[in-house]
Amino acid sequence: MDQLQSLYKGQEMPLQRDVEAISIPFGKSVTLTEDSIVSVMQAKGGTVSVGFEGRMFLIEGHDLDALGLEAVSRAFLPEGASDEELEAYIWAQLRTCFDPEIPVNIVDLGLVYGCRIEHLLSGETMVTIRMTLTAPGCGMGEVIAEDARRKLQGAAQVSKVHVEIVFDPPWSREMMTEEARLELGMF
Repeated sequence: MDQLQSLYKGQEMPLQRDVEAISIPFGKSVTLTEDSIVSVMQAKGGTVSVGFEGRMFLIEGHDLDALGLEAVSRAFLPEGASDEELEAYIWAQLRTCFDPEIPVNIVDLGLVYGCRIEHLLSGETMVTIRMTLTAPGCGMGEVIAEDARRKLQGAAQVSKVHVEIVFDPPWSREMMTEEARLELGMF
């Protein structure tokens, strides 16, 4: 994906087919239509942020063929995986979620406070992610939450995903990993 970032950032490209995208900052699914000209803004974590008609959208990696590029396979966790394997899958998927404007994943940014796996009486498995934002007024919360939801539902045994956005404790840059601070020049 980083190669995609360096090769295509700022380039305008026509969509080769209709594609579902997440509108930024609203977090709602919309369809961008074939032949629409989009501009690549950021490619991180298996998603691409594009600009179209003065707005920003997030396109998932498995839909990159809509940009005329090779699609990235969706992560998959087979049925029957243990809770430990499911939790490892969840954290790996969360590391592919980025604020569309920040080149560091939400786990390394220190935004994810916890993950809970619950087996419901109905036999379904629900995953609850507890996370925060860099600031209470951050407009990217719904986009990040929707990206996380979509990626976590790639596990066969995950029936429901709930992303809870909280502000206690408040986020601070000390919650970031050392690598994230270096990436953002905040040493």
